[in-house]
Amino acid sequence: MIFEKIRREDHDEFIAMENEFYHSSAVLHSIPEENFERTFGLLMASSPFADCIVFRDGDTICGYALLALTYSNEAGGTVVWIEEIYVKPQYRGKGIGGAFFEYIDNEYKGVARTRLEICPDNIKAAELYKRNGFTELGYLQMYKDN
Repeated sequence: MIFEKIRREDHDEFIAMENEFYHSSAVLHSIPEENFERTFGLLMASSPFADCIVFRDGDTICGYALLALTYSNEAGGTVVWIEEIYVKPQYRGKGIGGAFFEYIDNEYKGVARTRLEICPDNIKAAELYKRNGFTELGYLQMYKDN
Protein backbone atom coordinates (compact mmCIF):
# COMPACT_ATOMS: atom_id res chain seq x y z
CA MET A 1 0.00 0.00 0.00
CA ILE A 2 1.30 3.42 -0.96
CA PHE A 3 0.14 6.58 0.79
CA GLU A 4 0.68 9.75 -1.21
CA LYS A 5 -0.76 13.21 -1.75
CA ILE A 6 -3.72 13.46 -4.05
CA ARG A 7 -3.04 14.29 -7.72
CA ARG A 8 -5.07 16.37 -10.16
CA GLU A 9 -5.89 13.21 -12.16
CA ASP A 10 -7.55 11.72 -9.02
CA HIS A 11 -10.41 14.23 -9.29
CA ASP A 12 -13.22 11.93 -10.50
CA GLU A 13 -12.36 9.13 -8.10
CA PHE A 14 -12.04 11.59 -5.20
CA ILE A 15 -15.49 13.03 -5.91
CA ALA A 16 -16.97 9.51 -6.16
CA MET A 17 -15.41 8.46 -2.82
CA GLU A 18 -16.61 11.69 -1.18
CA ASN A 19 -20.13 10.87 -2.34
CA GLU A 20 -19.85 7.34 -0.96
CA PHE A 21 -18.46 8.62 2.35
CA TYR A 22 -21.15 11.28 2.78
CA HIS A 23 -23.91 8.79 2.03
CA SER A 24 -22.68 6.26 4.60
CA SER A 25 -23.32 5.63 8.27
CA ALA A 26 -19.90 7.15 9.09
CA VAL A 27 -21.41 10.65 8.95
CA LEU A 28 -24.46 12.26 10.49
CA HIS A 29 -25.64 13.92 7.27
CA SER A 30 -24.71 14.46 3.64
CA ILE A 31 -23.23 17.71 2.34
CA PRO A 32 -23.54 19.50 -1.01
CA GLU A 33 -21.33 18.18 -3.81
CA GLU A 34 -20.10 21.75 -4.35
CA ASN A 35 -18.15 21.30 -1.10
CA PHE A 36 -16.26 18.35 -2.63
CA GLU A 37 -15.29 20.47 -5.63
CA ARG A 38 -14.26 23.39 -3.43
CA THR A 39 -12.12 21.08 -1.30
CA PHE A 40 -10.48 19.53 -4.35
CA GLY A 41 -9.64 23.01 -5.65
CA LEU A 42 -8.13 23.95 -2.30
CA LEU A 43 -6.03 20.78 -2.31
CA MET A 44 -4.77 21.49 -5.84
CA ALA A 45 -3.83 25.02 -4.73
CA SER A 46 -1.51 23.50 -2.07
CA SER A 47 -3.23 25.12 0.90
CA PRO A 48 -1.16 24.98 4.10
CA PHE A 49 -4.35 24.12 6.00
CA ALA A 50 -5.51 21.00 4.14
CA ASP A 51 -4.03 17.83 2.75
CA CYS A 52 -5.43 14.68 1.19
CA ILE A 53 -3.63 11.36 1.30
CA VAL A 54 -4.71 8.75 -1.24
CA PHE A 55 -4.31 5.03 -0.48
CA ARG A 56 -2.99 3.23 -3.57
CA ASP A 57 -2.44 -0.41 -4.42
CA GLY A 58 -0.52 -0.05 -7.66
CA ASP A 59 -2.75 2.01 -9.95
CA THR A 60 -5.86 1.29 -7.90
CA ILE A 61 -7.15 3.85 -5.39
CA CYS A 62 -8.40 2.04 -2.29
CA GLY A 63 -9.35 5.07 -0.20
CA TYR A 64 -8.29 8.45 1.09
CA ALA A 65 -7.90 10.61 4.18
CA LEU A 66 -8.68 14.31 4.26
CA LEU A 67 -6.54 16.20 6.77
CA ALA A 68 -6.89 19.66 8.30
CA LEU A 69 -3.76 21.23 9.76
CA THR A 70 -4.17 23.66 12.63
CA TYR A 71 -2.59 24.92 15.84
CA SER A 72 -3.86 24.12 19.32
CA ASN A 73 -2.86 25.98 22.46
CA GLU A 74 -4.32 23.14 24.52
CA ALA A 75 -2.20 20.54 22.69
CA GLY A 76 0.81 22.86 22.66
CA GLY A 77 1.46 22.79 18.95
CA THR A 78 0.33 21.74 15.50
CA VAL A 79 -2.60 19.35 15.20
CA VAL A 80 -3.31 17.01 12.31
CA TRP A 81 -7.07 16.66 12.29
CA ILE A 82 -8.24 13.66 10.29
CA GLU A 83 -11.42 15.15 8.87
CA GLU A 84 -12.34 12.10 6.82
CA ILE A 85 -10.93 8.64 6.38
CA TYR A 86 -12.52 6.36 3.82
CA VAL A 87 -11.57 2.89 2.62
CA LYS A 88 -13.61 1.36 -0.21
CA PRO A 89 -15.70 -1.57 1.05
CA GLN A 90 -13.78 -4.25 -0.89
CA TYR A 91 -10.50 -3.15 0.80
CA ARG A 92 -11.73 -2.98 4.40
CA GLY A 93 -10.31 -5.39 6.97
CA LYS A 94 -6.98 -5.64 5.12
CA GLY A 95 -4.88 -3.52 7.49
CA ILE A 96 -5.05 -0.29 5.49
CA GLY A 97 -6.29 1.78 8.44
CA GLY A 98 -3.50 0.64 10.74
CA ALA A 99 -0.90 1.17 8.02
CA PHE A 100 -2.28 4.67 7.40
CA PHE A 101 -1.94 5.62 11.08
CA GLU A 102 1.65 4.38 10.98
CA TYR A 103 2.21 6.58 7.93
CA ILE A 104 0.70 9.60 9.75
CA ASP A 105 2.98 9.02 12.75
CA ASN A 106 6.03 9.00 10.46
CA GLU A 107 4.99 11.69 7.98
CA TYR A 108 3.84 14.22 10.58
CA LYS A 109 6.51 13.74 13.23
CA GLY A 110 6.70 16.57 15.69
CA VAL A 111 3.01 17.47 15.69
CA ALA A 112 1.50 17.85 19.12
CA ARG A 113 -1.68 15.88 18.44
CA THR A 114 -3.50 13.81 15.85
CA ARG A 115 -7.23 14.19 16.21
CA LEU A 116 -10.37 12.77 14.63
CA GLU A 117 -14.05 12.52 15.32
CA ILE A 118 -16.42 9.63 15.01
CA CYS A 119 -20.14 8.93 15.07
CA PRO A 120 -20.90 7.27 18.42
CA ASP A 121 -22.38 4.14 16.84
CA ASN A 122 -19.42 3.50 14.50
CA ILE A 123 -18.06 0.72 16.73
CA LYS A 124 -15.69 -0.89 14.20
CA ALA A 125 -13.98 2.41 13.47
CA ALA A 126 -13.72 3.21 17.19
CA GLU A 127 -12.01 -0.14 17.79
CA LEU A 128 -9.51 0.58 14.98
CA TYR A 129 -8.76 4.03 16.37
CA LYS A 130 -8.29 2.71 19.92
CA ARG A 131 -5.93 -0.02 18.66
CA ASN A 132 -3.89 2.75 17.08
CA GLY A 133 -3.52 4.81 20.25
CA PHE A 134 -6.50 7.18 20.11
CA THR A 135 -8.50 7.96 23.26
CA GLU A 136 -11.71 9.88 23.78
CA LEU A 137 -11.19 13.60 24.26
CA GLY A 138 -14.39 14.10 26.21
CA TYR A 139 -15.54 17.39 24.71
CA LEU A 140 -19.02 17.90 23.36
CA GLN A 141 -18.57 19.57 19.99
CA MET A 142 -20.68 22.51 18.95
CA TYR A 143 -20.69 24.47 15.71
CA LYS A 144 -22.28 27.39 13.93
CA ASP A 145 -22.48 27.52 10.14
CA ASN A 146 -22.04 30.97 8.66
